[in-house]
Amino acid sequence: MGAFERLLSVWVGAAILIGVLLGSVFPELFTLVAGLEWARVNLPVAVLIWLMIYPMMVQVDFSSMAEVGRNPRGLLLTLVINWLIKPFTMAALGVLFFKYVFAGWVEPETAESYIAGMILLGVAPCTAMVFVWSQLTRGDANYTLVQVSINDVIMIFAFAPIAGLLLGVTDIVVPWQTLLAATLLYVVLPLVAGVLTRYLVFHGNRTALGRFLAGCKPFSILGLLATVILLFGFQAERILAQPLAIVLIAIPLLLQTYGIFAFSYFLALRLRLRHQVAAPACMIATSNFFELAVAVAISLFGLHSGAALATVVGVLVEVPVMLSLVAFANRTRHWFTN
Repeated sequence: MGAFERLLSVWVGAAILIGVLLGSVFPELFTLVAGLEWARVNLPVAVLIWLMIYPMMVQVDFSSMAEVGRNPRGLLLTLVINWLIKPFTMAALGVLFFKYVFAGWVEPETAESYIAGMILLGVAPCTAMVFVWSQLTRGDANYTLVQVSINDVIMIFAFAPIAGLLLGVTDIVVPWQTLLAATLLYVVLPLVAGVLTRYLVFHGNRTALGRFLAGCKPFSILGLLATVILLFGFQAERILAQPLAIVLIAIPLLLQTYGIFAFSYFLALRLRLRHQVAAPACMIATSNFFELAVAVAISLFGLHSGAALATVVGVLVEVPVMLSLVAFANRTRHWFTN
């Protein structure tokens, strides 16, 4: 890693401050950019995430896909954490903090709304940014693609029933446009572009492909920093107007994120997974599909509800926290046999 990459956490911290500053000084501009969306997926953010995902998709080699079937433990780890553990621990932490620990600071109705937002985050596993975290940990591109794809298929059938069970709501309407748009923008299109680049441009020339990927790396990092600036700029007014609410919601979300990752990483070690499979598997198990969670929160509870705010805090917490987990995973590579 170069000097710039080693200080990535510093640059992300600076990007957060820049985003909040610009969002508070130029709110109309960020409102305009926030309105550029399709099926509740923000298109400028989608382009930046696409910029980060594309280099990993170029690394996908379909001839190596059979290896996933021969070593399904990493896939099993992700699915068990995402669908049998994570939604329920998120709900439990929400109840613990907002009905008991923070009961003196939050009105009961507001507390219920915050818990609902946390639950929606917990039931929505990540589709897009996980490719970025996988790439930063030198994850297996083929395995990561399969993990994300199977998660997306399960989400179609499992999101509404699990969310409805935990929320006590039976008429949850899944925003299919958001789900399909995110899958198209974050998985299908970059995958097609990556495959075309790999097989039609480089024709299996690994040396030329390696040089190309090395040249893409600075653009991927700049895309990450620009994404952080936009996300924090979009929510600058909320952050400055409700700092206590942001902090209160962030505390259980942080505990959930670090706790789930620690448990997943421990299981990955016990299962003797390769690091390039274990790290992405744990990242997928930890991160959230925030576009879907925000869209459902707004449709169920309203744009200015506590549930919508909780899902937005999930967006703000995720990038810096996941980067810290990426750094940890890279520092502990030697814990694994490969």
